[in-house]
Amino acid sequence: MNMLLSFFKALIISLLLANFAAADSAPIGQLKTLLHTGASLIADFKQVSLDKVGRPSNTSYGKFYLSRPGKFRWNYEKPFVQEIVSNGGKVWFYDADLEQVTIKKLDDSLGSTPALLLTGQVNVEEKFKLEDQGGEEGVNWVKLSPKDEESGFKYILIGMNNGQLAGMELSDNFGQLTRIYFSNMQINPTLNESIFNFKPPKGVDVFEN
Repeated sequence: MNMLLSFFKALIISLLLANFAAADSAPIGQLKTLLHTGASLIADFKQVSLDKVGRPSNTSYGKFYLSRPGKFRWNYEKPFVQEIVSNGGKVWFYDADLEQVTIKKLDDSLGSTPALLLTGQVNVEEKFKLEDQGGEEGVNWVKLSPKDEESGFKYILIGMNNGQLAGMELSDNFGQLTRIYFSNMQINPTLNESIFNFKPPKGVDVFEN
């Protein structure tokens, strides 16, 4: 299961929002607005991990669901089957190949899945140092550096274009860079609560921290 958790420490989970006005013209103000705007979301995603020299080392595809406050689900569909589900103050990490489930408290899971940034339950300024990185080709970037040195990653970069989230990447403590791209985005759809309920399959090993 350590391999699975190491993988998720490099996970960047991002959110592309359409047609939401930013409350602040400064990039950091726009970021704060984006992280607390919109009640739900569905999107397909492509996640690319790069090694220390910038070569793609792993590409995966799946579907992402978000329901604020505090709920999300990542379904990795190929080339492997994995799930991350957040609900009721806990986060479930399921790896079908390893036949293992790890359960962590929500407050302890930020290093394993920065997707918690999107749930509306993380105090961004309490957990991160925010720095305006300036603009490039119409995209303004904000760097989030974790205040906890044991968080599992060095920083997250979030790019915004006209108050909308345009991109995101994460650098972990092992020199790996991870990027994620979304498509088929649906903003504020009606989601069935069962999407965010996770029951470990029969026969799998379950570890709870």
